[in-house]
Amino acid sequence: MQHAIVFLDRESVDAKVRRPNFPHSYEEYQSTWSAEDVVDRLKDATIAIINKVPMRGDTLKKLPKLKLIAVAATGTDVVDKAYCKENGITVVNIRNYAFNTVPEHVLALMFALRRNLLAYAEDVRNGRWNKSQQFCFFDHPIRDIAGSNIGIVGYGAIGKEVGRRAAALGMQVLPYDVMPQPGLIDFEMLVKESDVITLHMPLTPQTKNMFGAKELKMMKPTAILINTARGGLVDEAALAEALKNGTIAGAGFDVLTKEPPKDGNILLDLKLPNLIVTPHVAWASQEAMQILADQLIDNVEAFVAGKPQNVVLE
Repeated sequence: MQHAIVFLDRESVDAKVRRPNFPHSYEEYQSTWSAEDVVDRLKDATIAIINKVPMRGDTLKKLPKLKLIAVAATGTDVVDKAYCKENGITVVNIRNYAFNTVPEHVLALMFALRRNLLAYAEDVRNGRWNKSQQFCFFDHPIRDIAGSNIGIVGYGAIGKEVGRRAAALGMQVLPYDVMPQPGLIDFEMLVKESDVITLHMPLTPQTKNMFGAKELKMMKPTAILINTARGGLVDEAALAEALKNGTIAGAGFDVLTKEPPKDGNILLDLKLPNLIVTPHVAWASQEAMQILADQLIDNVEAFVAGKPQNVVLE
């Protein structure tokens, strides 16, 4: 059997994607926006490669030849996995590729916020330092990383890598996860005791808005919240209020509930120096993206060889 492979959003992977080592046809599109285009482009495909293109049941039922959806990311919430399971479509994803790039992004946000780097850089650009009577001024609090507590919500592979780096900086690691494992602490204790909270959970019905007004009010007023996982983990309206009211000291987000935020977003309207929003790039170091691209084709080849790997079961 010669497989027909179609990559629907090639521009999402800035790396070399090798061709699989079995007979196949291959077609790629830089982006695919509409459900109609998905159906048209995949009508003869047996293997679909996607990153963020929605693959819902209404679309999938029009693609009877499809046997594999290879997701070029870890998150698979864009795929109707229940439909796939019922109709014999295998879904595979990427795992354990962002073990350096995401933790480094977390630490970059943490240092910038704990030391108020954006606020001070803005003051310098606006000429405030020039007018100072002293060689420096202290308009924004600066807090040490060493000796502080970091709460890690989601203590999987990436969460553990964040913890390892944080411990090396002299931080006390407070880990939490829904999956039992040694050393975890209670969620409420983590929220109350952490100086930095970083999120590494998947977005599920159970984790949606796991940080809302109640949890934000439980945090220390000097604490910061970092989210490089999924935007829906945090109630963005509640976070905006918490930042405006000084309920927490700052936030660093690499994700929003809707991406890209073409219709705007409440967080982007704030223009606060203690809020950093980056455009979903924590995962995207050149090194990590090449690991992803290589594993993507490894997953496709393993499926065709009859030994599927990284299969998403739910």
